Amino acid sequence: MSKRFNRRSRSAVISVAAVSVLVAGAALTGCGRQRDSSVYTVLNSSTDETYHRWDAQAMARCGERLGVTVEQQSVPAAQVMTKALRMASSKSLPDIVQFDASEMPTFAEAGGLIDLRTLGLGTEDVPRGIVNFGSYRGTYYGAARSVNTLALFYNKDILRQAGLKVPATWAELRETAKKLTRGKRYGLALSAGGAEDGVFQFTPFMWSNGGDETRLDGPEVVQALDYWKSLLRDGSLSKSTVGWTQADVNDQFMAGNAAMMINGPWQVETLNTKKSLHWGIARIPVPKAGDPSVGPLGGAVLTVPNTGDERRERMAGKIVACLSSEREQLTYALNSWMVPANEKAAAVWRERVPELDALADQVAAARSRTAKLGAGWPQVSLALQSAFQAALTGQSSQAALQRAQQRATSGN
Repeated sequence: MSKRFNRRSRSAVISVAAVSVLVAGAALTGCGRQRDSSVYTVLNSSTDETYHRWDAQAMARCGERLGVTVEQQSVPAAQVMTKALRMASSKSLPDIVQFDASEMPTFAEAGGLIDLRTLGLGTEDVPRGIVNFGSYRGTYYGAARSVNTLALFYNKDILRQAGLKVPATWAELRETAKKLTRGKRYGLALSAGGAEDGVFQFTPFMWSNGGDETRLDGPEVVQALDYWKSLLRDGSLSKSTVGWTQADVNDQFMAGNAAMMINGPWQVETLNTKKSLHWGIARIPVPKAGDPSVGPLGGAVLTVPNTGDERRERMAGKIVACLSSEREQLTYALNSWMVPANEKAAAVWRERVPELDALADQVAAARSRTAKLGAGWPQVSLALQSAFQAALTGQSSQAALQRAQQRATSGN
């Protein structure tokens, strides 16, 4: 997932059929305008000043090595897909698109992307889970520079003063959160809003409990949502949880209004601006001791659109290979606090940022949201978002998830 999620409306889910019409036209007719043969464009979501600068520096280095100029065009994350489609319809696709990995399968299924292996990119030093993260139906379309996932952040001072240890199981998390809830301070903060933020945060609870996105009304998924409801019922979660994004959760934690939070490494840069805040990180608690803590892989992947211009596609592949090289991954990961996708770079990263070692462990067990559903994931995500809103405001988890399953399979 990107640094921060963006709210998406139901209309943002674009059908594969619609994508197919647009990208097929682009691929069949080639580029609709003359391009400077030495200038290559990357469409990405690096709208934050720091991320835009880091990417510009990396692109400049790679461009110099390859003898070309690499420029970025940045739009908000929620607009990358629609921007790419508009460019496809006008036959002006960029040379490289950095998609959120959850959106990449939609473009791939429509025939809009090039198999990176045919462009010379290998995956020898990339863990299987991260290769799958950038693949669709066994074809490697997207190279990740870094990945992220969720973890449990906790206020060291608050836990120490309360004489409590970091929770490792659901029972321990619930008990610890209850004990740490005092006055205006909640024991735990998480995002259960009606957007992808909430779904991303729910998957560790669903998957670690054996639940599956192919059966949203299964007992394991119901139990996971019931667990969230128990935290709310205890008063350990704010009622505002149903409207919070992950950025909101971080704000509450930094303000001292939450003793613990579920969040990701994209918050570390902001957390470190408050020197008086002593925070730690641990794996997300699991239903019972010994269970694997399975979180979602987040992040973006670099892809090469199928424009029909083979010469430009080959150079685009070289640019992707450079941007996702071991050296560039480590530089990017150390700047952004994300975990390098390359195993060798990740080993160095662990040594350089030992305080985030637990995050690297969490990444090792994480998996892609689209691994089972591919282009069908957005519809399931929307269904889950509605279920959270219903269940956490009074409806039974069973009823809310039964409705979600109906929506996911019917599309209504």
